[in-house]
Formats: sequence, C-alpha cells, structure tokens
Amino acid sequence: MKSILLIGIGKFGEILGESLLKLGDEIMIVDKDEAVINRLAPKYSASLIANCMNVDNLKALDVPSYDVCFVAIGDDFQASLEITSILKDLGAKYVISRADTDIQRKFLLRVGADEVVYPNRDIAEKIAVKMNAEKVYDYFELDSEYSIFEIAVPAKWRGQTIIQANPRGKHGLNVLTIKKGKQIIPSPEADYVFEEGDHMVVFGNTKRIMEFTNKTR
Repeated sequence: MKSILLIGIGKFGEILGESLLKLGDEIMIVDKDEAVINRLAPKYSASLIANCMNVDNLKALDVPSYDVCFVAIGDDFQASLEITSILKDLGAKYVISRADTDIQRKFLLRVGADEVVYPNRDIAEKIAVKMNAEKVYDYFELDSEYSIFEIAVPAKWRGQTIIQANPRGKHGLNVLTIKKGKQIIPSPEADYVFEEGDHMVVFGNTKRIMEFTNKTR
C-alpha cells in the first residue's frame, strides 16, 4: 500500500484513482472543480478543493509525506508544468506527470518530473498493435524493442507440451504465464500441455512476436 497525492481529476485522473483504490492505496485527491471533488470525496481517504498552482495550497498538503505525487491534468499544460515544478521544490519523493506530446514530456522532465506518462498515445498504440496482430488480447511495451503480449495459443500447439512446441527456440517467445479463463498458471513447467482456450503471456522482441501472431492466424 502506498500513499498517493493525485492532482487533477479529469477522465484520466478519475480512472487512475479508481485503479489505485482497487490496489489498496491511500489517496488524497485534489482538484479546483468543487462539483468533481464533492462527487468523488466519499470514495477517498482525503480530498481537497484547491488550485494547486498556488504554492501555499500545495505547502498545506505536506507533499514530502506522499510516496508518489501524480499530476494528471490534461487540459492545461501550463498548470501541469508549474505544479510539477512546485512539487519537486517542496520535496516530493516521486512525481509522475501526464503528457500528450513528446515536447510536453521534455519540458516536464526538465522541471523535475521523475516519470511522464502518455495515456492517449499508449491507448492508440495498443489499438494499432491489436489491429495488426491476430488474437492479441493485451500488450505492454517495455522499450523500443521488447514487449509483453497476451496472445492465444495457436491451434497447432494444442496437445503439445511447451518443450515440444518450443516457443522460445523457434520464435523467441519466453512464456511467463498461462491463462485458462480466470485461472493463472505462473512460470509454467516445460511439460505443461497446451489446451484449447489457453492464452500465453509472453515476453520477447516486439517485431518477432507480431510476426509470429500474423503467421499463426
């Protein structure tokens, strides 16, 4: 469990907050929109209606006491930039800020953001990957070359063990987990037998995984 300061409760901020709540984090939400805070306050451990471009308002939040500070503002980049800078000046341990472009990312890092996220770009990339690869159920890019994919087990592998199908040797797929509906089999043994309906969570080179999924349509 972590203590989180979440500034900016638009669509992205609200979804982020809901996800953090499910993980059991203690969250303080802050936004200048009174209606938004009044609607969501009962769900959170603490809330505040405030303009965080005001240094005194941020000082009152005891910023260094939080494990992570999220700046989730999406409609006012100037505000995001200034709040990120103020949070670091006030001793924030770790600041994650939202960006929509590479230029915004560059400036946020310059003023002190420890990490920058691109919610719109990440969603667009996932959609693009799913459109260009057959039976891809989820996708997470680790860097420019490597990713983690959740993909369907090819029909021709059903009834074969992992060692017989040899996904790593033949296709560069490192099988991390098998998903059988709601059941999870982490780090499956080499003698695991693939069955109909199985999904694999695999790690490897993004290009090779996409080539594999397209070959096994």
